[in-house]
Amino acid sequence: MRIGTVLIIIAALFAGVIAALTARTIIRSRSAPAAATAQSTIVVAAQPLEFGAPLTADNIIEVPWASSVIPDGAFTSAADLLKDGRRVVLTPVQKNEPILVSRITGSGQRASLSALIDAGMRAVTLRVDDVRGVAGFVLPGDRVDLVLTRHEGEKSFADVLLQNVKVLAVDQLTNERQEGPAVAKAVTVEVSTEQAQKLILAAGVGSLSLVLRQAGGADPVAARRVSTLDLAQGEYVGMDQEKTNLLQQKLSALEAKMDSELKRLATPPAASPAGENQPAGMSQTSMVRIIRGVRSEEYSVYHQAQ
Repeated sequence: MRIGTVLIIIAALFAGVIAALTARTIIRSRSAPAAATAQSTIVVAAQPLEFGAPLTADNIIEVPWASSVIPDGAFTSAADLLKDGRRVVLTPVQKNEPILVSRITGSGQRASLSALIDAGMRAVTLRVDDVRGVAGFVLPGDRVDLVLTRHEGEKSFADVLLQNVKVLAVDQLTNERQEGPAVAKAVTVEVSTEQAQKLILAAGVGSLSLVLRQAGGADPVAARRVSTLDLAQGEYVGMDQEKTNLLQQKLSALEAKMDSELKRLATPPAASPAGENQPAGMSQTSMVRIIRGVRSEEYSVYHQAQ
């Protein structure tokens, strides 16, 4: 074997050894921080906990938490959770679910509705039934719109009073994980002080109905007053507002064209009874009734006499 070939083989082996040592060094440097990270603990429920359940050393446990980032409001030890006194569950917690400050009372507090209200907000209870309460499908934690219906003489109106209102309780239930609908007689919602005044006043001048919103759908919608006159304007459910407006414009243009054609061919009967004062050389053919919403008009249609 030539000396050049031997040297090439030795150089290749040397390069391979260097590459292997470099790779091992990189792997160790990357795995070292993970191994060096101290493993913390977090407090979780040892069993399912319902609303009002007191937290004790028997129904909570500490479990390892590999990440250095602890969830907001979580506790790292049972002693830290229980050190200041009795705490009670405000919203149901499942087994092995972290215990968070937002889901339990403060030290020594009772499990009451007042503990669920956000700072600066108020709770107002509204009377509902199987229709105004969305057939019982509204549950604690849902978001609803509140619609006021009232009558002024022969006119009736419906106004969207408040949007995206949080439901705190249905009857005496505050369980957000309640399964299945239940027809309720009262619904408690969370609003500001001024909004509470509006709701109390509205309950005395008309009837309030709940409109259930899509989960997570918090976008405000421009709402206008709806009256009985709007009932004559049919709409296609699911069509966006721009297409609805375009369709309405086309229908209005079509109605205007029909009115113009009818005026050209017909004489309103209010001017004279049918058959009287009819145009010269014309004979009455038939009566046409046009209904627009709640308004009805009759026309005498003539044709050229033979």
